[in-house]
Amino acid sequence: MHRRIIAPGALAAASVLLAIPASAASYSPGAPGIGDPYYPTYGNGGYDVSHYDLRLKYQPATDELEGTATLLARTTQDLSRFNLDFLLNVSEVRVNGAKASFAASGEHELEITPKSPLPKGTSVTVVVRYSGVPSSKQAYGFTSWHRTPDGGVGANEPESAWWWFPSNDHPLDKATYDVSVLVPDGSQAISNGTLQSTSSRLGWTRWNWRSDKPQATYLATLAVGRFDITTGKTESGIPVINAYSKDLGANDGAARASIERTGEVADWLSEYFGPYPYNALGGYVPNTTTGYALETQTRPFYSPRQFANGSNVSVVVHELAHQWYGDLVSVSGWKDIWINEGFARYAQWLWSEHEDEGTAQELADYVYDSHPADDPFWTVKPGDPGPENQFDIAVYDRGALALQALRNEIGDDAFFTVLKGWPQKYAYGNASVADFRTYAEEVSGQSLSALFDTWLFQPTKPAAPAARAASIAGASAAPEQPKSWKKIAATNDVHAH
Repeated sequence: MHRRIIAPGALAAASVLLAIPASAASYSPGAPGIGDPYYPTYGNGGYDVSHYDLRLKYQPATDELEGTATLLARTTQDLSRFNLDFLLNVSEVRVNGAKASFAASGEHELEITPKSPLPKGTSVTVVVRYSGVPSSKQAYGFTSWHRTPDGGVGANEPESAWWWFPSNDHPLDKATYDVSVLVPDGSQAISNGTLQSTSSRLGWTRWNWRSDKPQATYLATLAVGRFDITTGKTESGIPVINAYSKDLGANDGAARASIERTGEVADWLSEYFGPYPYNALGGYVPNTTTGYALETQTRPFYSPRQFANGSNVSVVVHELAHQWYGDLVSVSGWKDIWINEGFARYAQWLWSEHEDEGTAQELADYVYDSHPADDPFWTVKPGDPGPENQFDIAVYDRGALALQALRNEIGDDAFFTVLKGWPQKYAYGNASVADFRTYAEEVSGQSLSALFDTWLFQPTKPAAPAARAASIAGASAAPEQPKSWKKIAATNDVHAH
């Protein structure tokens, strides 16, 4: 046995080293973005949120919002500092009970330095106290907060949370939610999920909402105003809550005639996509001047303009299809937007078949024939459109064409097996266009790389899909418009971006 002799000076140095945590050098700030190339500053690195508890007070007359947000999270690195995405005025931040220093950074970042560094794998509680007037805040030259005559609404894509709660704002970080909102008596507060309770005191009413399944931040919504609220259940027993602004005027009847069919549409969609994945359902129409609708989880947002020309069940089909394609399975990155929009558009085509107003193939033929080869429509690549074209009409319509081409290639049995199996495979998680292609190949037993490349990634008009309902050859006349097309086209302004 050999004994090693250590000099006294070396022992002293070793004692000093032992007094310093071995991992101290590894602590570093979390990234100010989650890594999405379309939106480099959206989301944040270094942690993952599991739950948001939002306790809010809102004054409709002045658009003033006060709030305390409690975030439950876990660190994914040795963390010295981290960011939240947020715009309102912050008065205090606590991390694990201790006051933390904070500062605004960039266009929409709240930079937080905890009193003590946070080791990787640590459970963290972050409390943020804040206030402000959401409609007075802009980032990158725009706002996602809708000021209405009787209140305000947070609903937009790909960002809306910044205006009403601090968050890790990217679909990769889903969480559950409790949203409690205090509003003056006579006003109502609408949010996602189930209405747990309401209580009134001293001229104010508190509304408590709960989303108990993972939900992306842009899918969280808040609307305060004067609403007429209706309730019901689907045939499968899921509670339905719909809300209509009391100031919709001429659009009121058409909005109700559409949205009151939400339960029927959800039950119908479940035949294609599998069981409805949440314990709540509904929709709401605030008195806002914008034109789009949005798939806010369990309770889609609809602008009154969606019903300006009469009932529009097709837009309800679109937003409810997103509850599976976009909400249950969310994008891995914003370049994967086809997984959301192409499928929601195709659901509208299937509804057209259901209503005997034109088959999916007839609609595909119409879209294909309506755009000549030199139309810029074909230069947008639905599989990776770029942030400037993320919500271009081609992502919707060319995206649905890609699905019809897939259906023709692999046959109905395999195609509808894919449509139903995909949401179950990635339920409550995230997936990409590449993941979908792999899954479709597994189900069909076919190589589909050429088909996906042609329809999703080439900036040119593809050759006509197989099994066309009508021949292109010699078709000089304008294509015949299916009966449902005007209703489907009315949803072309479905998103703001």
